[in-house]
Parts: sequence; C-alpha cells; structure tokens
Amino acid sequence: MYRYLAFAFCLLMLVLSVALARYWIAWDWGVVIFGLLCVIGLWDMLQTRSTLRRNYPVLAHFRFGLESIGPEIRQYFVQSDLDEVPFSRQQRALVYQRAKNQMDVVPFGTLHSTYRVDYEWINHSVAPAKIDSHDFRVLIGAQSRQPYSASVFNISAMSFGALSANAIRALNEGARRGHFYHDTGEGSISPYHRECGGDLVWEIGSGYFGCRDEAGRFDPERFAANAADPQVKMIEVKLSQGAKPGHGGVLPAAKVSAEIAATRGVPMGMDCVSPAAHSAFATPIELLQFVARLRELSGGKPTGFKLALGHPWEWFGIAKAMQETGVLPDFIVVDGAEGGTGAAPAEFVDHVGVPMHEALRLVHNTLVGLDLRERIKLGAAGKITSAFDIAKTIAMGADWCNAGRGYMFALGCIQSLSCHTDRCPTGVATQDPRRWKHLDLADKATRVHHYHENTLRALRELLAAAGLNDPAQLGPEHILRRVSAVEIRSLASLYRYLEPGELLRHAPDHAVFKDFWADARADSFQPPARVKALRESKSR
Repeated sequence: MYRYLAFAFCLLMLVLSVALARYWIAWDWGVVIFGLLCVIGLWDMLQTRSTLRRNYPVLAHFRFGLESIGPEIRQYFVQSDLDEVPFSRQQRALVYQRAKNQMDVVPFGTLHSTYRVDYEWINHSVAPAKIDSHDFRVLIGAQSRQPYSASVFNISAMSFGALSANAIRALNEGARRGHFYHDTGEGSISPYHRECGGDLVWEIGSGYFGCRDEAGRFDPERFAANAADPQVKMIEVKLSQGAKPGHGGVLPAAKVSAEIAATRGVPMGMDCVSPAAHSAFATPIELLQFVARLRELSGGKPTGFKLALGHPWEWFGIAKAMQETGVLPDFIVVDGAEGGTGAAPAEFVDHVGVPMHEALRLVHNTLVGLDLRERIKLGAAGKITSAFDIAKTIAMGADWCNAGRGYMFALGCIQSLSCHTDRCPTGVATQDPRRWKHLDLADKATRVHHYHENTLRALRELLAAAGLNDPAQLGPEHILRRVSAVEIRSLASLYRYLEPGELLRHAPDHAVFKDFWADARADSFQPPARVKALRESKSR
C-alpha cells in the first residue's frame, strides 16, 4: 500500500487544512493546494491510459516532472566538458566565445587525454610560416560563365521554416559582412534571405520549392526567374542530407503559413510534401543532365549536388556517368550521417548513412582515380565547429567546409534539443513570433560574423604553426592519430588513397572499389545483379 502513501498524505492534509482554516485564514491555501492534489490523485486512479499513474497516484507526476528536465540536469550538472551529446560543452563554449569576440584561450592544459586511442593532432614546424590574411578562398566553377570565390567556411543548408525569420536574417547579414555564403536549405529563398543581401547558395530539393508547378514538378521558368537574382551565387541539387538520407518530409498544413506558402510555391493550408526521391531524373546520367540544365538556366552559375553517401554503387554510378558523358558538376557537397536536422526519425538519425569522414574519402578517392578531382570542387559538412575540424576535413579531401549547428550556436542556440517542438527557448528554431522576435538581429548577425572571422583566424594560426601557407596544402599526412597505446599513424598511412587516374587503368586494391566499382552503371541506380540476387534469395 506504500504506492498510495502520497495520495493518502494529500487526503490527510486536506482534512487537516479544512479543520485549521476555521481558525487561521492562511490554511485556505492548504485547502486549495491539497484539494487540487487530491483531485489529481483521484483522476489518476480512475483513468486507464497510464498504469503508472493508477499504481502511483500523485507520486507519478513527480517522476514525469523530473524526467522532463532530465536533459537539462544532465547538460548542466552531470555531463563532462567533453561529452558530445551531440556537441560537448567545450565545443559550444568555443563557439560562444568566438561569436561574442571574447578571449578563447584555455588555461592550465588540455582536457583531452593525449594517450587515449583516437586522439588526433597536427604536427607543427620549427620553421612556422607567416600568413598575412585569414580570408582563405576556393574558386568554384572556374569553367562556368559566373564562377564563385567561396570562403572555406560557410553556413550549411537550413531552411526558413526550420529556422525562424530573425535567425535567417541574422545568418545572412553575418554572411554578408564576412563575405561567405549562406545555403538556403530546400525550403527555397524566403524574403528574409533577401533582406540583407548576403551571398546565397540555392538548394533545390525533391519538392522543387521555389521552382515547381502546381503538380510539384520542376518548373524551368520559375527556376530561371529566381536563379537570375544576383544574390544567388550557386545552385545545389540536394540528393540527400546526412540526418535523414533517403527520407522525404512533410510540413503539416497547420504550419504552412502564408509566408512559407509564398516562399515554397505551395498552397497555403495544405500539407507541404517533400518526396524521398526526385521526379526530374531517375538515373545517374539524367542527374548530370539535370545539373547541366540548371547551370544553363541560371545563366552559367556554378551548379552541383549535395549527397549523404549510402549504397556505394549509386555513387559509383554517378562517377561513371561523369566519365562516360563528360558532363561534370562544378562541385559536390558531402553531408555526413552526423549532420543535424530539426526533426527526423530516431533510426535515421542514429543508424542510416555513411559518416562524413568515410564518405568524403570515398568521393575524393573516386574523383582522383578518374582524374577529375582538379575539375570538381568538394565541400563537406558534419559537426564542424573549430579550426582543427576544418583543417582535418580539408586534409581528408575537402576544398571547403560548411557548418549548420555551429552557426546556430553563434546565434545563441543552447542545444536544448527542442527544435522539433516549435518551443525553441532562444528563438532560433521556431516559428512562434512570441519567441523569435526576441532574437536581436543586429547582435546575432555580429556574432555570426565574429564566429566566422575568429575561426578563420585560428585556422591561419594553425596552418602557420604547421609551416603551411594555405588550407589547400593540407593533406592526410598532416593529421596524426593514436591507434593504440604504443602506435601513432597519419591518416595517409591509415587509409588507402588512390593515385590520379588509377581507376582508368584498373580496379584498385581497395575493398569498396573491388566489390562495387565494376558492377556500377551510369544508366541506373539499381543494385548490381549479385546484390539483387542476394536480396531475392532472402525473400523466398
């Protein structure tokens, strides 16, 4: 009967409060409080939805309350500075300090154990370099009519709808001040993207928002009209994103406001569906033809695609299509499985897609093996917050990096993990004007700019210490990793890197290439015959 002690105590105190209230008026509060608790307890015992509440009337609500603030208790009192869930306190603090232009030096010594397995570092030189500018740039689309000189650190795709109006404004104004780009996300170009005039990369997803007809198909005329905007510097076809690859999305009708409907080109008050697959192409060759068509319709702006790597034969099929047709994207952005999102199924966030490091190496190796790497630029995204993250990613094969959640931290995000609830406490990931209107545009734009500038200054210092003059000089030989208590290896010695043109001569001694390269097809995303046969054998 101890399960009912809390309810019994409330009943006893209600009776006592009623009796004492005759003599002391202050006990009226006891009548109200314990009366309410008794009503709650009685309802707990009568309802049938929750067994816990029936077995523990009143008391169960204390458990629910503690459980609801569990993430906050762990974040503020339990987790160490290095626990990444998904970003550590140390990572967030570094972004906050740089965004606020505060001192970002560290006292006493590193919190990392330099002898643990997987600890990584970059070796320094006794002859450090002198680098005058931290404004490191990458020329994308050198062969196109309107090439773009991009910063090595930009804002990843985050749509209006996922982020608030003021968050979009602040990101774009910060990008304008720092001369780096702001990816629109697949939600298209909103009025808030246009207000401040910062450089935009227009992401085209499977819903073709901003360039679709009434049936949801790609509309070339609408695309050309939006792409002609001088603010749009590049076009990016989104094949998949890291946090939910292979999964479409639905913005419920209740959330499709007049602004979002106008931005996306969809009817107001109806579900806004983003299909899992594109309707404008169905094969690797058709994908490249679509990319070439967008490049032409945009007036020759650099055009490429973003993908989270999945089945290797699908990527190999795209690579073979490049080889066979000679039609090349100007750039490819590799999005890692560790990428963020406002909302996604737990299984997709935790267990679908290839992490960024492995995906980037495979894409880079393939292009090198086909002797195409010099003609196609590579971007990469996946939990990048610091200058070392940028250096390591470029060393593994990228030309530049994008960050989403890092810039959200610069806006004031506290990692409350409530992006999907529309109750973001900082006004970043919400459409509730009572919340996002308190996000100060001028202050947050300044923080976004400072975060970019100070991170690139740190990158300059890192490169100079290593004796290098430019991020492009970084290679896998510069990043060292402890692989055991007694062994240290560079990334160059840990992983197989292809020689230029190697794929044109023979299948390399590399497990993924040996298994899937020969069977990949430029005219189909379908699995190789042996993989298909294996699937069919399991369904009998």
